[in-house]
Amino acid sequence: MTIYIEDLKFQTIIGILDFERETPQDVIINIELEYEYIAEFINYADVSELIKSTMIKSEFLLIEDALKDLSLKLKKEFSKIQILSLKITKPSILPDCIVSVGNIYKFNS
Repeated sequence: MTIYIEDLKFQTIIGILDFERETPQDVIINIELEYEYIAEFINYADVSELIKSTMIKSEFLLIEDALKDLSLKLKKEFSKIQILSLKITKPSILPDCIVSVGNIYKFNS
């Protein structure tokens, strides 16, 4: 099974620039996770809430650190995840483009 969570949008502190540490900014997160469905499912609402609460509480400096931390927390909470694709977008950080960083994580179950 594959769960897609697309365009999860909220505000958080993320970044290394002075103004990014003072004012929350919009982030958009896209997630794709694969797992083997055998009588137990992964609740996508729980996945979304874990991501939002982690991002808001942690106030990451780098998107790369946020991706790594989120992947570990998601795998710990939802052990059935086999493949996880995460992308974090900062849509308003640059005036002439949208910036994203993403990664794919493959776990041994």
